[in-house]
Order: sequence, then C-alpha cells, then structure tokens
Amino acid sequence: MAEESDLEKTEPASSRRLEKAREEGNVARSRELTTLVMLGTAIGGLWFTAASLGGTMDKALRQGLHFERNAAFDVSQMMVQAGALALHALIAIAPLFAMMMVAAVVAPTLLGGWLFSGKAVSPDFKKLNPLAGIGRMFSAQSLVELLKALSKSALIGGVAWLVIANDLDGVMQLMAQPVSAAIPQTMMIVARACALIAAALLVVAMIDVPWQLFSYYKKLRMSREDLRQEHKESEGDPQIKAQIRRQQQAIARRRMMSEIPKADIVVTNPTHFAVALKYIDGDMRAPRVVAKGTDLVAQRIREIATLHKVAVLEAPPLTRALYKHTRLGDEIPAGLYTAVAEVLAWVYQLKRWKSEGGEAPPTPTDLPIPEALAYTPKTA
Repeated sequence: MAEESDLEKTEPASSRRLEKAREEGNVARSRELTTLVMLGTAIGGLWFTAASLGGTMDKALRQGLHFERNAAFDVSQMMVQAGALALHALIAIAPLFAMMMVAAVVAPTLLGGWLFSGKAVSPDFKKLNPLAGIGRMFSAQSLVELLKALSKSALIGGVAWLVIANDLDGVMQLMAQPVSAAIPQTMMIVARACALIAAALLVVAMIDVPWQLFSYYKKLRMSREDLRQEHKESEGDPQIKAQIRRQQQAIARRRMMSEIPKADIVVTNPTHFAVALKYIDGDMRAPRVVAKGTDLVAQRIREIATLHKVAVLEAPPLTRALYKHTRLGDEIPAGLYTAVAEVLAWVYQLKRWKSEGGEAPPTPTDLPIPEALAYTPKTA
C-alpha cells in the first residue's frame, strides 16, 4: 500500500517538468477564449467600420448592377469592371481582415503565452494508431468536450434566437427600405446580435479557462518517485558525484605532489601536519604554500621531500599555523613573515654548508608565532 500511494501522482508539477512540457509544445490553451477574442475583434471592427463598409458595399452593388450596353457584349470590359469592384471591396474590408489576423495570432497566447516548438509540428506516427484514436474518442476528455460543445451550441443558439425574435419586425421592414438605408441597418443588427453572442461566449470562456488550467496542471502532476528521480537527474547521482569528487581530489593531490620537489622547505608537526613552502626572489611578494596535508598525506609529503633532498624542518607551531590559515597557492600570512624568514635563512645556510662545508647552521627553534595565528588541533 505504501508503494502504491508513493506512485500516485499527487504532487504538483515541478518547474523543470513545466519547462520541459513547454519545450515540447504542451501548454494550456482555451479554444473558447480564442473564439471569444476573434468574435470580439470582428464585432469591434464591424462596429467602427459599419458606416464606411456599408457605403462601399452599396456603391459596389450599384456599380455592379449598372453597366453600358456595349459592356454587355464585351467580356473583357465586364472582367475589368468586376476586377475594379472586387478591388474596392477588398480595400474596404482590409482593415477588418487585418484586425482579425492580429487577433488570430494574439488570442492563443493570452493563456499559454507565445510559443514556437519544432517538436509540436514534428511527425509522430503514434498518432496514426487507430486503436489509440478510438480510445481518445471514448475517453473522459472527449466526453467533456462533447458536453461543452452541446452546451455552447445551445447557449449561443438560444441567444441568437432571442435576438432574431426581438428584431424580427425590423428585419421584415428591411425589404421595404431603400438599399442605401437597409445595408447599414442590417450591419447594425448583425453587430448587435454578435455582441450578445459574444457576451454568451464570455460566460463560456470564464468557465473554460479555469477548467483548461486545472486539466493542464492535473495532467502534469508527478508522483513522489518522479520528484525523487528528477532531483537525482538534476543534482546528479550521489555515488557518481562522490566518485567524481574523489577523482578530482586525486588529480589535485597528484598536481600538489608534483610541486614538492620544487619547494624550498617542508615544515612538519612532525607527524600530523606537513606544509611545503616555495619562494622566488623577485617573482613572489612572499613565500607561497605549494603543498599541505595531514596524516597520510603529510607522511607522503615528507617522503617525497626526503627523496628529492628538500629540507625538512620540525616546527609544530609554525606548521599548524600555516595549515590553518592558508590554502594551496596562497601567500603566507603577514604575521608569519618573521618566522618563515628565519626558516628560509636556515635553508640557504644549510645549502651553503652542504656545498662549501664548515660549521653546520643551528636549527631554528622558538619561532615567533602571533597568538592570533596560533592553532592547536585536537589531534595534535
């Protein structure tokens, strides 16, 4: 039971899942909202262009029914006249068409935003499966869409019938009016009917938009296992991350070990800590830490230093302070300049003694370590 409940899709979709769905062209859309915007645009366009559009159509109708006797026997003249009339009519309705084109592009973006996805238009042969198509035809979603269509048709049909019944006398009187007066009045009746139908569609859209959003987010819900898997994919498998981290540490350690033979001095705790220092006069402002480590790493640092004849000095307070307050590649803190200077001076004297002989330089002791930089670990 616990396993089954864990697999139920009860969790809201994550931002990554929503983004992936959007990349695939899957966004919330409402046909009713698009229809409402398109019809509203058409009504507004008819409302503002009714007078000019009616006058143009009246003029086109009069010119179309009037022609010279010679034109009746000349097909070319009739075609020229028909083309001119069609051009005038097209110019008259061009603003309305332009508004409808803009509405057709903008309306779908009101709910899901602007989206262009190549995956949405790529061929998918799974959609050609007749069994899947039959299943979609008899699905709950199809039943809901059918009920919506029937309800919308009944609502709009009822509103249209009420409008026509209310304007029936006016419609009948249009036959007795001159054409110049009948056309604008007809346009106004149509616009008024469309406005009321749009009001009915507004009610439909106000119901459909929340339903589409609910259905969309419900369809993208995730189970707890989905969330865990997504988190693992986004953050990476902990075992793989740990393995990568170990490899990175190994590479960094090998790089660090390769710098030890170039060091001037390795100071030790003597067993728990080891820090290798290097200083190039003129190129560095202060000595730098080229290697550091504890326990086994410290032991390996001492072994490499001994193998390459790098000076090794037991200076526990200095070693602990350097380990605590520096990172690889850092210059030593200013408070340790004096102590490190004594150590480097001893290194240079030691090199001169080995090459020229004489009295061995005394090993530096009691190196000055500021109290603020002193460090005493529990393992020391």
